Amino acid sequence: MQDQLEALEAKYQEVEAQLQDPEYTRDPKRLIELARLRAEMEPVAKAWATQRSLIKQLDEAEAIASDRETDAELRELAQSEIPELKKSIQAGEEELRRLLIPKDPKDARNVILEVRAGTGGEEAALFAGELFRMYVRFAERKGFKVSVLDESEADMGGVKEIIAQIEGEGAYSLFRFESGVHRVQRVPKTESQGRVHTSAATVAVMPEAEEVDVQILEKDLRIDEFCSGGKGGQGVNTTYSAVRVTHLPTNTVVQCQDERSKLKNLAKAMTVLRSRLLEKAMEEQTANSAALRKSQVGSGDRSEKIRTYNFPQSRVTDHRINVTTHQLETFMQGQLEPILEPLRAAFEAERLQQLDG
Repeated sequence: MQDQLEALEAKYQEVEAQLQDPEYTRDPKRLIELARLRAEMEPVAKAWATQRSLIKQLDEAEAIASDRETDAELRELAQSEIPELKKSIQAGEEELRRLLIPKDPKDARNVILEVRAGTGGEEAALFAGELFRMYVRFAERKGFKVSVLDESEADMGGVKEIIAQIEGEGAYSLFRFESGVHRVQRVPKTESQGRVHTSAATVAVMPEAEEVDVQILEKDLRIDEFCSGGKGGQGVNTTYSAVRVTHLPTNTVVQCQDERSKLKNLAKAMTVLRSRLLEKAMEEQTANSAALRKSQVGSGDRSEKIRTYNFPQSRVTDHRINVTTHQLETFMQGQLEPILEPLRAAFEAERLQQLDG
């Protein structure tokens, strides 16, 4: 690890020097790239500098403690510092190993979020709508922009299905663990005898795909136009602006009716289509490697039950890491950190284990 850290430090110093060199800073594109590189390397470089300082302090303390010619009181002081320095160095080593985990390039991308009602009829649709609002609040807290691309409302005010784009740096890194089946246990509004029912909604989180990620041939597409439904007034309901795109080789169907412009809806539908095809490729890759090793955090397969929301007990339990919080109300308001942070920690620990193995 030390060789890796020293190489990174040399690269960091080179980037720092280039950022001070007019030859590089005159090129705006190069300047942006250098600034991005520095931002990526800076946490590791600073942590490594701190670690080297701690190691030097430990060496000095041990030298003083073992030197019989040194004043006894000074030796005792140095000896007392050694355990704390060793503890700090151990913690620093773990932090450096975490920082050196290769970043997933998809983590910085925008997200395509799909929430669908599962088993449970109208109650499942109501819960799906609440889940989506939870994610919107969480996204807004993080400064992300949420745009609904397509929505199918249920009779009692929930949603049968809703698809949205979440835009912001690092959106996928925060939402990636939400894919799967979310189960709710509570007394539905339609229940007259006060019995607790179990319903479910499914969530799919996909990194927004770029055109270079997935090759889509024009001959493989069927594009249909239709009148938009739902809110928006007469202009929405009478104009053939909504678009349905079918990818014939995979029979993947995407539609978008969010915009009044047919071209804008087509562009958004193609964004969702590319993301779904990229997700399919990622799932196939995961399935191929699953035989070798099962993930601790979970595959992200939306058929996998990942979380239970128990309203009578005000409890949220994530089954992948067996973590529970009794702050259901604030959790549903978009404060996902009590579950999200342990999930991210478990994911990083697993990545470290894979690297060590």
